[in-house]
Amino acid sequence: MTESKYIYDFSEGNADMKGLLGGKGANLAQMSKIGLPVPPGFTLTTEACLAYWERGAGLLDDLWAGVEEAVARLEKAADKTFGRGENPLLLSVRSGAPVSMPGMMDTILNLGLNDETVEALAANSGEPRFAYDSYRRFIQMFSDVVLGVSSTHFENEIVDAKRALSVRQDYEIDAATWKKLIKRFKEIVKRETRSDFPVDPWVQLRQAIEAVFKSWNTPRAKTYRRINKISDALGTAVNVMTMVFGNLGEDCGTGVCFTRNPSTGEKGLYGEFLVNAQGEDVVAGIRTPQPIAELGSTMPTLYRELLAIASMLERHYRDMQDIEFTIERNRLFILQTRNGKRTARSAVLVAVDMVEEGLIDRTTAVRRVTPDQVEKLLHKQVDPSVPVDVLATGLPASPGAAVGAIVFDPDEAERRGDSGEAVILVRHETTPDDIHGLFAAQGVLTSHGGMTSHAAVVARGLGKPCVSGCEALEIDADRGTLSCGGRTFAKGDILTIDGSRGLVIAGNVPLMEPAMTDEFRKLLTWADAEAAVRVWANADTPADAARARDFGARGIGLCRTEHMFMAPDRLPVMKEMIIASTKEERVTALDKLQVMQEEDYRGIFRAMEGLPVTVRLLDPPLHEFLPKEAEIEGALKKLRDEGRQKAPETLALERTLAKAKALKESNPMLGFRGCRLGIIYPEIYEMQIRAIFLSCLHLAAEGVEVVPHIMMPLVGVQEEMKRLKAMTDRIAEELFSEAGCSVAYETGTMIEVPRAALIADELAEYAQFFSFGTNDLTQTTFGYSRDDAENKFLAQYVAMRVLPEPPFRSVDRNGVGRLMRIAFEDGRRVRPDLGIGICGEHGGDPDSIAFCHKLGLNYVSCSPYRVPVARISAAHAALGLIE
Repeated sequence: MTESKYIYDFSEGNADMKGLLGGKGANLAQMSKIGLPVPPGFTLTTEACLAYWERGAGLLDDLWAGVEEAVARLEKAADKTFGRGENPLLLSVRSGAPVSMPGMMDTILNLGLNDETVEALAANSGEPRFAYDSYRRFIQMFSDVVLGVSSTHFENEIVDAKRALSVRQDYEIDAATWKKLIKRFKEIVKRETRSDFPVDPWVQLRQAIEAVFKSWNTPRAKTYRRINKISDALGTAVNVMTMVFGNLGEDCGTGVCFTRNPSTGEKGLYGEFLVNAQGEDVVAGIRTPQPIAELGSTMPTLYRELLAIASMLERHYRDMQDIEFTIERNRLFILQTRNGKRTARSAVLVAVDMVEEGLIDRTTAVRRVTPDQVEKLLHKQVDPSVPVDVLATGLPASPGAAVGAIVFDPDEAERRGDSGEAVILVRHETTPDDIHGLFAAQGVLTSHGGMTSHAAVVARGLGKPCVSGCEALEIDADRGTLSCGGRTFAKGDILTIDGSRGLVIAGNVPLMEPAMTDEFRKLLTWADAEAAVRVWANADTPADAARARDFGARGIGLCRTEHMFMAPDRLPVMKEMIIASTKEERVTALDKLQVMQEEDYRGIFRAMEGLPVTVRLLDPPLHEFLPKEAEIEGALKKLRDEGRQKAPETLALERTLAKAKALKESNPMLGFRGCRLGIIYPEIYEMQIRAIFLSCLHLAAEGVEVVPHIMMPLVGVQEEMKRLKAMTDRIAEELFSEAGCSVAYETGTMIEVPRAALIADELAEYAQFFSFGTNDLTQTTFGYSRDDAENKFLAQYVAMRVLPEPPFRSVDRNGVGRLMRIAFEDGRRVRPDLGIGICGEHGGDPDSIAFCHKLGLNYVSCSPYRVPVARISAAHAALGLIE
């Protein structure tokens, strides 16, 4: 033994030791401590796992005497002997990481069986069929997990045996057939490994423990940790527990239950069980189990005991619990409890209900709902008003709806999903090795398995819609077909799945955007109370503004006026303004645009009554509003070929082509755009400023409170800000004087070029607020064209670890972030009350929001549908959950 204590009996630990004992081991210890019926066992710590990865088999040599002592204590507690005797002790060996990773690592049941102990087990239990069934299960699991022999080899033999016996279920296979299959299984092991199956129980135990340690670094476990942002440095504990048997007969069973519905959050015991089965039968999806409520009629006394234990565990842990249990000859055993994986919808309802039940406080409720869950909560649903072609009905295993092409192979799902294609992964049942395919697919459909099967649990964790246990489907993955009711669909055909109702629908069905529930609104209100950074929205239309406000936005941080000019009835007037040859012609067109702009602004300010609205003046280069040169030249050629060289439309196109050529730029992103337009053509910005103030005065006369913020884009020189601020103040003074009233307003700038950040103190002399336009600031800081970079090399840069992540997804703290800090500090030094926010797409990214919180920004602004994510992220940043 080394100096570190690597082995703890269940009686020695508690729930606070998850880092050392893993979640499963700590909870088993805690349940043992409070007197629940937990089979005796011990835990090899996560530190042992990490030491194993450093030292290899030498670690096992050092601690093996301690393992032997721990097994001896189990023998005494169970009054059984390991690997020998008339009453053999069998063990389960299970993983248990500090953070729950359902199905990702390995488990071995019935360890300790060999040709001698199986006979003793058969005699002692009086159930030979049970004994041989347990033995074949052990060989199958051990061979798969430890020896690397695919379980498919064994399953094929079982299928053939059932066909020969004319039975459908494993439990219908008799003892004699299992004995024959055991012999065949050993032959498969010999063929595949060139070695005999190990018969020494101590060798089995050592190899099983080592296999669980190794399972920490399997590809599927690494993938799961990457997806769920779990550290690779935690390690997994190994839990060795006395076996109890749910497959001894009709007075036995096994099941998984939740103290609340993991899909909806509804309070009440929810889960499934199987009579005469072992636990893996439920989670593997091989047999479709019965709803847990039916246990009340099958075994009413034990059901009441389970209800009482479930209630006790939820009160003890103050969270929804996921409980595994086994019934051995009318005796209930609890094999595991953990905080239950849940959908986003369930997470919100459970958190809010538990506050109202007095189990937790509001801050805890906010802590329990993550930004990822909030994002997943906004699931699309099948439009109920649209007729649908329902092929089959399965179990509503994970809510939401998805549309995609049928794919049967998880590798193909990953490949096609990563390329941007929407796919539905269709399987008989999923396994932990399918995790990459589930992650890339839009949704998951299985023909077997229940609400607690692997597919259901992982889909809920990933926020993917899932329909499981759809037994009407006939899936032939080899041929690439799915059949139901005489209809056949091939790989690539489109399906819609409705995970909220368990429907499989042919074709592409329209989906509806999600709505906010009362519980969701309440939770986000609690989140706002925790947050220091406010959440605003980017909105360009009254409808966008109303939606943003409904999602809880406390202002508009970016209203892009150029989007208003793109409407079909406005684009011709915009073109008229651009191709004008004199200022007078240009002003005539601008007067028409002003009327349109006033209408837009009134709608937006009305929707955001009492809240700030930041309007960015015209930003893109003027040539973007004109047709492409090739289009103009093609139209001109057609007119000239028709002999219409002097027609008015020909002359107009010639003027348009001349203007397009004159405005053509080598690098438009760095060219004649933004505030440069307002300096050279001041009448454009003057029109927009008048439209803003006139709309505000109109609404103010109606008693509507307006809070206009006017933002100048692409400022990089103090004189630009000075002139544009003077322009704004002059127009305001003129219009307020004419109206005999005024509205409070602010004039500021968007910081989107490095020079603006570096001279922030100079800009702050005239700017009343800063808003970081991090999209362009990232482009100009890195020297990347966003579209070109994302299409050509950014993905490879991240894969090669040249960059840790795409800088257009999360703020680059070392470069862009440093510029933001300089601008923040210098700007506030000159103007202490300077309002500072962010309005780039980073405003909806949780990690970027955490950086904005740390920096001390007043607000972040994002798209309306990202507002709920930003609100919970701001709270989590304030609580130190994201940094």
